[in-house]
Amino acid sequence: MRVTFLGTGSAMPTGERYQTGLLLEDGERRLLVDCGSGVLHRLQQSGVGYEAVSSVLLTHHHLDHVSDLLALLKARWLAGEEHLEVVGPEGTKDLLDGLLDVHDYLDGRVDLQVREVGEHAFEVAGFDVEGFETRHSMPSLAYRFGEQFAFSGDTAAFEGLANFADGCDVLLHDCSFPDEVDVENHPTPTQLGRALGDSGTDIGTVFLTHLYPHTDGRHEDMLESIGAGYDGPVRFAADLQTVEL
Repeated sequence: MRVTFLGTGSAMPTGERYQTGLLLEDGERRLLVDCGSGVLHRLQQSGVGYEAVSSVLLTHHHLDHVSDLLALLKARWLAGEEHLEVVGPEGTKDLLDGLLDVHDYLDGRVDLQVREVGEHAFEVAGFDVEGFETRHSMPSLAYRFGEQFAFSGDTAAFEGLANFADGCDVLLHDCSFPDEVDVENHPTPTQLGRALGDSGTDIGTVFLTHLYPHTDGRHEDMLESIGAGYDGPVRFAADLQTVEL
């Protein structure tokens, strides 16, 4: 499996970090997870392109995770592609219905299939996936792809989520702010380090994502804070970085 971090930024994107999106590839199978602003451009820069991605898996419905969704639908329609599947937590069908009510000229342009999932195992784009409810300001799911990869989505840090990713080669985890920012529904480095360390999990490498501009120039400090509670390998994710699993 190959994982490409298309967007590692947040609701306040920077020139280096677009909003949330990642691409999973395994042979001919491709799956886009989240589709925030800029992800459509990153798909083109990755060399894969929107024509090759017909399935999207959403962690939740905040704008910085879904804002390129109709842009993807329109691009695929204009490119002559006929299908798009969107899978996500409860409310995903209402989300798509509402978007198409506003942009009604796109309704029916492609064969749009919408499916809602939860805390259970399911299949999408040929990938076996397990969902896990996170702690965020709206219903949100983390996802695990076998023993290889897990993605936290947006969430506060807690031991249950670390246990969910136990045994994975890579965990991509939200770490939005440095310690001095008082925030709910996202972890600070110290909180994340404690959750990972206290859980006693065995994870190959933890990559940090959903990075607000507040984290610029603070990477070394943040890694030290995580390291105070967790001694496993931790790295910062970057846009268009690829990890082979």
